[in-house]
Amino acid sequence: MEINKDNFDTVTLLITHYNRSSSLERLLKAFTEQEIVFGDIVVSDDGSKPEHQEKLLALQSVYPFRLITTPVNRGLGNNINKGQDAVNTPYTLYVQEDFDPFAGYKKHLQDALSIVNERPDIDLVRFYAYFKYPYLKPYRDGYSEMLFKLWYPGYRKFHCYSDHPHLRRSTFFEKFGRYAEGIKGDRTEFLMAIAFLKNKGKAMFYENFKSLFDQINSNDEPSTMKRSDLRQSSNYIISFVRGAYRALKHNLDYFMAKKIN
Repeated sequence: MEINKDNFDTVTLLITHYNRSSSLERLLKAFTEQEIVFGDIVVSDDGSKPEHQEKLLALQSVYPFRLITTPVNRGLGNNINKGQDAVNTPYTLYVQEDFDPFAGYKKHLQDALSIVNERPDIDLVRFYAYFKYPYLKPYRDGYSEMLFKLWYPGYRKFHCYSDHPHLRRSTFFEKFGRYAEGIKGDRTEFLMAIAFLKNKGKAMFYENFKSLFDQINSNDEPSTMKRSDLRQSSNYIISFVRGAYRALKHNLDYFMAKKIN
């Protein structure tokens, strides 16, 4: 497939949104300022408060996006599912509303798009992470292929997939299934990570992963993802126990997923 260097007409920007309309406006403005033009933009809203819904409608007069709504909040899984269902282009750039692309991101998106065009086995390209994926094989332009083997040590090997900003094929559901609904967001994300590995997904990872996107959670629009203090503790003993528990649990989850299918 030929790549248009001036715009991304084969890519839909999919943004999931919930009660952070100012963050959404900042994100859309950032792409516009970098002159990144998509084939389509879909904003999937998860039943935001009336004041945010009003601002979404106002933003549509400035930025050309399609708004997909729901009458009540149904969680992360439903929000991504209905948003992805609305995508009609071959590729999807998935970004949650609290992320902003740094200046110069356009070149890296072009590189990622060229990689998935030349590598039909690559299902997604990741642009951001909280930690560097531990098993990488350098490819080109700062991207490395993520490698997974069950016998690799540690629990982080299971996180090939992430809800952080990434480019993926819009046929994603056909290979990996839909996102689990009716459960907490972090569990939804992890179950998709397991489905990704179970179905032999392949991904690229940008190694300088803090240089492409910035995650911004202001006091006015804080993160809607809540985690326990134990999960975020930096205490060495707690971190060690947490890591051992995760490794065991992730292995069990993976085996159960393989057994079911």
